[in-house]
Amino acid sequence: MSESAPESKDIPADKITARDPVDYHLTDEDIRDVVDALRAQDADTLFTALDDLSSADTAELLSKIKDDDREELLSKFGDMLDPETFVELDKEISRNSLSAMSAAQVAQIISELESDDALLLIEQLDSAFQAEIMKNLSAKMRVALEEGLSFPEDSAGRLMSRDVVAIPEFWTVGKTIDYMRAAAEGLPESFFDVFIIDPAYHVVGEVPLSQIVRAKRSEKVKNLIQREAHTIPADMDQEQVAHLFRRENMVSAPVIDADGRLLGMITIDDIVDVIDEEAEEDILRLAGVGQQGDLYNAVITTAANRFTWLFVNLWTAILASVVISFFDATIEQVVALAVLMPIVASMGGNAGTQALAVAVRAIATRELSGTNTWRVIWKETLVGAVNGVLFAALAGMVAGLWFWNPVLGLVIGMAMIINLVAAGLFGAGIPLFLDKIGSDPAISSSVLLTTVTDVVGFFAFLGLAALFLI
Repeated sequence: MSESAPESKDIPADKITARDPVDYHLTDEDIRDVVDALRAQDADTLFTALDDLSSADTAELLSKIKDDDREELLSKFGDMLDPETFVELDKEISRNSLSAMSAAQVAQIISELESDDALLLIEQLDSAFQAEIMKNLSAKMRVALEEGLSFPEDSAGRLMSRDVVAIPEFWTVGKTIDYMRAAAEGLPESFFDVFIIDPAYHVVGEVPLSQIVRAKRSEKVKNLIQREAHTIPADMDQEQVAHLFRRENMVSAPVIDADGRLLGMITIDDIVDVIDEEAEEDILRLAGVGQQGDLYNAVITTAANRFTWLFVNLWTAILASVVISFFDATIEQVVALAVLMPIVASMGGNAGTQALAVAVRAIATRELSGTNTWRVIWKETLVGAVNGVLFAALAGMVAGLWFWNPVLGLVIGMAMIINLVAAGLFGAGIPLFLDKIGSDPAISSSVLLTTVTDVVGFFAFLGLAALFLI
């Protein structure tokens, strides 16, 4: 999703300079100035301020101001915003903002975007509003969006742009360049490869644009093909597409239908967004706060999103408490155990989280397979054992000196070793097991791991205490 550069036709050539990211950073003072001008109905100041902002800066501005100010800004000055602004916005804010507009206004915004960005905006709206918007679009854009919406969510078909440069394999370089110059308005805003097709519209290869520019005009483009195109089925999941781009160091790829015919292309700027989205989704799922985050959601919605996993955590905490209750007589006789119990559980939880993070990332990047799964689990278990021994010595010495009881120090040290070994084993093993059975390891791994480290930690510590101290 590229951001168009600001026009400079009215700026003298000697005054044009490269943007300094520091100078163009949107500051809190800039935001306050815009809000003050909005509330004072100072249209001139607002026009000047908004005109100086890029679409990303404008999106940041809209995200940070109050809901009432945002609604007023969009209702009175929305027409002067770059359509790319709505693409850059947080999905929740974008959906709410577009839903408050008329179908004609949204259609106008969508008409100025490339097909992939247009689809990104319209897919988040309800179906009835989508139908109203479609009536106000050109036939070409309407067909592109209807086809895009027919593909599975989070698939390559939803991600691709319909605008693509494809030429017959018998064309020369000269004819290709002449064609691109003559059809400039119908070409993608930015592209990196030219796709070579046969008469049936099947992709036979791709040629970097830089190579076409350097070749002689008489050269046949099919002779410039140096690699087979990595075609992507339209129904391929976007996470798989991102993995392919990363592994093959691709900057663009053709998308094909079930019959192998060219439909569109995906470019690296779209993949950057996918990688960021998938990473964010995994992090949020690990924390149990949903897939999209809830920074801009209503309080009730946010509370509802978080309730489920908090409810699960309640029962896992009760399970850990049941384990503790088995040793209530032991705790009554050695009060120090109640003081030291959280140390064992906390260390196990933290060590397990480290192994869990490594395993989930490796699964997401496909660095793990059947050939190295057990090697990774064994390594994390050994890491847990090594750290367990080191912290056992440290915690045992502190506990022994604290309560003047060397046996107590020995007990906590042994429990520390057991729990950190379990943390490494289950921290790597749980997400791998969940992935093996087809469940998303990012969703429930952390809850299961916390339960294991708590139960094992309490059971080991209190069981050893009952054995050696009572």
